[in-house]
Amino acid sequence: MSLFSRFFYRRPPDGLLQFVERMYVFDSCFSTEVLPDGTYPIYLHEIINELHEENTDSSFLAINFREGEKRSQFAEILCEYDVTIIDYPRQYEGCPLLPLSLVQHFLRVCDSWLSMGNNQNIILLHCERGGWPLLAFLLASFLIFRNLHSGEQRTLDIVHREAPKGYLQLLSPLNPFPSQLRYLQYVARRNISPEWPPTARAISLDCLILRSVPSFDHHNGCRPVIRIFGRKLIGKGGLSTQMLFSMPKKKKSIRHYRQMDCDVIKIDIQCLVQGDVVLECLHLDLDPEREVMMFRIMFNTAFIRSNIMMLNREDLDILWGSKERYPKSFRAE
Repeated sequence: MSLFSRFFYRRPPDGLLQFVERMYVFDSCFSTEVLPDGTYPIYLHEIINELHEENTDSSFLAINFREGEKRSQFAEILCEYDVTIIDYPRQYEGCPLLPLSLVQHFLRVCDSWLSMGNNQNIILLHCERGGWPLLAFLLASFLIFRNLHSGEQRTLDIVHREAPKGYLQLLSPLNPFPSQLRYLQYVARRNISPEWPPTARAISLDCLILRSVPSFDHHNGCRPVIRIFGRKLIGKGGLSTQMLFSMPKKKKSIRHYRQMDCDVIKIDIQCLVQGDVVLECLHLDLDPEREVMMFRIMFNTAFIRSNIMMLNREDLDILWGSKERYPKSFRAE
């Protein structure tokens, strides 16, 4: 039985899928087609009008995941109704995730809204084109947060089954599951930890060590370039992020590593980070303008123990179908 129909008590309006009781997802979130000009407002008006007619005593919360800072068309249209609207970004430095503070905010807002109003309040979830990978992660987070499902991998798989086959690959060039599972594990710890999320401490990323050399060129080697994104520790930047570290892209400074020559790559970084961090490792081709993403990881420093992370190839966000580029013994530290 589909997750989105398991909790049906009555048929929802056309255009909505029920996720859990009184929590709906717009079916446009799953669509591979763009609505023709002029039909999107009609689509929203018809859904909201029917919802109001069927739930006259309910209060509505609409949550939208948007691109950029500009007020969305979704919010403009729903402002015509008695609907509370919250906008979230639909990515964090290219990752279909949110900072842990926003994940916490989303979970508590949804839980609180559903608990108020004599159990009649309704939540509507909407994402702009390309936002499904993040929305799927947050839906899985909510199931774990409310103890409706257990097992991070299983829960995420269940949610993604609701989208068309291949939809995630269409929207995300990298497999985002490893970083998303890492954050789902953070959420799961909320149920066993008295303090959640724990305070994010500052740590120094001294170096990146790759044990076994990935194959990204015809020499069975790579030219790794590291970039790190996160919040600036000094100053009041809010949730705004910036590039904290980047290796120079000059040919002379980028070393070429081959599997036949070495087993270990060590790259000095010396970068102070705190909170939610995105680390990218790219392969720089002979053409300095051509970069290939080797892997990406997102993590929160609050959950780093002993100042070290040890990751195998299953723990990295990599390009779809590129697993064979990494030896089975590959490990990143």
